[in-house]
Amino acid sequence: MTTIHQMLVLAATALALSALPGRAGPCAQDIDRAWAQVDAKIHARIAAGRSLPQNTIGLLHHQPTPDSVATAEKTLDQGWVPMEAAVAALARAREADRADDGSTCQQTVAQAQRAIGATVSLTSPWP
Repeated sequence: MTTIHQMLVLAATALALSALPGRAGPCAQDIDRAWAQVDAKIHARIAAGRSLPQNTIGLLHHQPTPDSVATAEKTLDQGWVPMEAAVAALARAREADRADDGSTCQQTVAQAQRAIGATVSLTSPWP
């Protein structure tokens, strides 16, 4: 349930920031490109769902342990952390852009880009 909540918060933040009055600042285009990347990553995570591909251990018909299930759930939940960081960085970048602070804006866009690149892939935590 928290994943749906997180997704709604990200979507609402994106919508709120995209609906602000338009005035091109020093890095408005960079922010817009980064938002498009965040949006694409969010849609990809949603399309992937909350499952992982079956691995070789699953083919052996062994039951997962409570620890392995908890590890898999944690891995799935961690996939949203970089997107939350990217959204927060882009919100700060938008504020710096509105204040015509090009240096801070570029730094926060770079932080968002690093967060976008740090998304967790959906691979199985089991060997």
